[in-house]
Amino acid sequence: MALQTSSTREQEWDGMQAKDPAPSKEGIGFGRYGVAILTAILALLLRGLFLPILGSNDPYHTAWAAVVFAAWYCGVGPAIVTTLMSAIGVWYWFIPPGHSFVVTDAKVQFTGMAGYLALSAFIIALGEANRRSKERSEIEIRERIQTEQRLRARERELEALHSALADRVEEKTIELNGAIAGLRQLSARLLQAQDDERRRLARELHDSVGQLLAAITMNIQTVRSTPLEPAAASAMAENAKLVEQISSEIRTMSHLLHPPLLDEVGLASALRWYIDEFSSRSKIAVNLQIGGDFGRLPNDMEIAIFRMVQECLTNVHRHSASDSGEVRLLRDAERVSIEIKDRGKGIPLEKQRALSMQQGGVGFRGMRERVQQLGGRLEIRSDEGGTIVKATMPVAPLAVPVADREVA
Repeated sequence: MALQTSSTREQEWDGMQAKDPAPSKEGIGFGRYGVAILTAILALLLRGLFLPILGSNDPYHTAWAAVVFAAWYCGVGPAIVTTLMSAIGVWYWFIPPGHSFVVTDAKVQFTGMAGYLALSAFIIALGEANRRSKERSEIEIRERIQTEQRLRARERELEALHSALADRVEEKTIELNGAIAGLRQLSARLLQAQDDERRRLARELHDSVGQLLAAITMNIQTVRSTPLEPAAASAMAENAKLVEQISSEIRTMSHLLHPPLLDEVGLASALRWYIDEFSSRSKIAVNLQIGGDFGRLPNDMEIAIFRMVQECLTNVHRHSASDSGEVRLLRDAERVSIEIKDRGKGIPLEKQRALSMQQGGVGFRGMRERVQQLGGRLEIRSDEGGTIVKATMPVAPLAVPVADREVA
C-alpha cells in the first residue's frame, strides 16, 4: 500500500512537471538578444542626452553600464552584441568629428576603443561566470527542494509503515501473551490433573489393593493354623513373606504417588518421611534442614515443593553419582526458599544450555512450571563439584503451626 502511494505521488509530480513545461531555449535566446539590442540603443540615447554635460571626453560611460547589464542578465552572446553596437554607435556619434567613422587621432581613438573592448570582455567574462554560478545555485536549490520533498514524502511513508508495523507487533504481542497465558493455564490444569490422578491412584492402592492383600494374609494365616505337610507349610510361609513384601512395596508406591502425611500434618513431616525412605533405599545420605517454625503452606505450594524435592533427589540417585545430598527449607515473612544440593559430577554443559533456554527434560520443565505458576523463580547451578537447584516463592504471612492448631 505504501509503495503504491509512493508511485502515485511520483506520477503526480511528473504530471505537474508535464503540465507546466519550461519555456523553449529558442524563445529565451531571442528575448535576450532583443533586450541586449534595446540596452545598447538606450545606452547610446543616454550618452546623447549627457553630451552637453560630458562632452566628447570618455564617451564610453553609458556603454559600460549597458555591457554590465547585458553580461549579468542576457548572457555572453547578447552582451557581445551590446558591446559591438555600443562601440559602433559611440564611434559614429560621439568621437570627433561626430556622425562619421573618420579617424582623426588614430592613437587616441584606437587606444580608447581597445580599452573599451578589453574591459567589456572582462565584464562579460565576470558576468557569465556570475550568471552560471547563479544558474547552478538555482538548479541546486530546485534539486534540494525536490530532494527534501521526496525525503519528506519518504519520511511520511516510513512513519506510516512504522506505525502499521508497531500496531501489528502490538497485536501479535497481545496474541502471543494470550497464547502463553493459555498454555500456562493448560499446564497448570495438567499438573493439577496429574496430582489428582496420583492422589486417586494412591488411595486406590491403599484402600483396594491393600485390603485385598490383607484378606490374602488372613487366609494364609488360617491355612497355616491347620496341620500341613512340611512342604505345604514351607510354601505357605514363603507366600506369607511374599504377600508382606508386596504390601510393603504397594504402601511405598502409594506414599510416593501422594504421601498421606502431606495432607494430614504438612510438608515438613512429609519431607522427613520421604528423605528417610529415600536414604534407606538409595544408600545416599541426605541431610534435611528446616529453618525455624515452618508452619503450613497453601496446598498447591506444599505439593510443588514436595514434587521438586522428589524430582531432584531422583536425579541425584540416577545421574550425579553422589553419595550425599542436602535439602534446605527456609521461610520468612515474605517468601519460602527450597534448595537441593549434591556433590556429584554435575550437569553436562549441553544440558545446562538447554536448561537455561527453558528446555531440557520433563522433570525440570515440570518443576519450572510449578514454581512459575506460584509466582516464584527457579535457579540451577552446576559444575564439577555438584549441582544446586534453588526455588524461591512468595508466601502469605506465617500460618499457625500444626501443633498449636491441634491444641487450639
